[in-house]
Amino acid sequence: GEDVKPFTPEKAKELVMSLQQPAVFCNMAGDWPALHWNTKYLSVVLDGKTIQFRLGLKTVDLVPQFETKCSYVEATLAEFLAWSCGQPPCLSGPFSRYEYSKYWAYADYKYIARIFEDKPEIFQDIRWSDFGFPGRSGKESTLWIGSEGANTPCHLDSYGCNLVLQVEGRKRWHLFPPGDTSFLYPTRIPYEESSVFSKVNVANPDLKHFPEFRNATAHVVTLSPGQVLLVPRHWWHYVESIDPITVSINSWIELDADHEARVEEAITRMLVCAVKSAENPSDGDLWLNPTEVEATSHEINLQYLNEAVSAYFRCQKAGVPGQARPSSAAAEQRTSASRKRKKREVGREPGDHRSLNQELGFSTLQAEKLQEIPFGPHLIQVLPESQETSLMGAAAVESDGSDLLRENEGGHFGKLHCTRKQLVTSNDYGTPAHQTGTDGSPNASQTALSTNDLLDCLVNPRVISLVARLLLERTRV
Repeated sequence: GEDVKPFTPEKAKELVMSLQQPAVFCNMAGDWPALHWNTKYLSVVLDGKTIQFRLGLKTVDLVPQFETKCSYVEATLAEFLAWSCGQPPCLSGPFSRYEYSKYWAYADYKYIARIFEDKPEIFQDIRWSDFGFPGRSGKESTLWIGSEGANTPCHLDSYGCNLVLQVEGRKRWHLFPPGDTSFLYPTRIPYEESSVFSKVNVANPDLKHFPEFRNATAHVVTLSPGQVLLVPRHWWHYVESIDPITVSINSWIELDADHEARVEEAITRMLVCAVKSAENPSDGDLWLNPTEVEATSHEINLQYLNEAVSAYFRCQKAGVPGQARPSSAAAEQRTSASRKRKKREVGREPGDHRSLNQELGFSTLQAEKLQEIPFGPHLIQVLPESQETSLMGAAAVESDGSDLLRENEGGHFGKLHCTRKQLVTSNDYGTPAHQTGTDGSPNASQTALSTNDLLDCLVNPRVISLVARLLLERTRV
């Protein structure tokens, strides 16, 4: 008979839309054909098609390994498999210059609708309808394939919440609540629409330069095949592949709060592009992330801003409050992973950054609702590290992946890379302009502020949130 799932689609959606902390769903995707999407299967389906891989060093530095510092190659999955399985190095081929013991490779943010455009029937292998989102399949999802160590710097996604299915291998996640934003030293350099990066390498934090990181609270979980992780709105995350090969599938769920978020992101884009484009190109600061095709003009950015404001007020007139809640069916149909990160075009909806200062903790009502959440063997709460350590001895939970969920370390995915020139940078984004002397006082010889220092303050999420609200008030009048 057909497997009985622990939650009905209606209950699963209620949990997805109400939970404000990460949790792992177990036994919800055991019958999905997508669980057969290991790299060997995908290699056959893609039939020699090349995809782009991002390559980074396995050595752990104090500075995050931003995507502007990575190398990129076009390769088939068969070539990736041969390289990642430790086969003798070839004298030719896309991976020939990268020794497996020193590098990891990541095919990240691959839109399933794009790479399997000639095989649309495969979209139905992914059944987000089981989580209460009818019609959402592989067409609205993205694929991630990585080798051991593959990761992306810690960041938060500016809109939506995220459902992640682990297919092959395991990934370890470090998640930080929205209230920890100031402890993670947010930055928009490198700039990418819809992503706020952290200056901290959470896998090896530089506490001398980023002392407030000590106050951050990591929620850590290792995701195994068959499990689905919910990443709530505005939770920071750093994800790392911990097995030789990993495959994941995710889908972003749009929220009504994204309407205000797009106004904020449009403001951010305008300011970053204006300030950074004014710099001397010879400075060599590759501030634009590879996911961004180009630095759009002020005129286009202003158009994006006006479109975002108009969309916000259309939403308000329709009687939709600007709070995180399920989107309308029409909005869900409009939303796809391709709106997350793709080439910007004239007339397309603007960016997607959202307010952070509304998420500084649970209200009493939220705390009461949390007590009603059916945590147990089918829905596992991702705990803060301190709680995790004390509770692990009390209850070891097994699930689809037959692997203990809670670990002491964690990680995050990468991004779609549009076809463009390979980028290499020598900039150390993790080093503040203000260096201190041995007595802790500013070093007078190194106190010159940089453009990036200004932008870190100017486009700080809290500042942008306030500017967006002032702008909307002005427009409303």
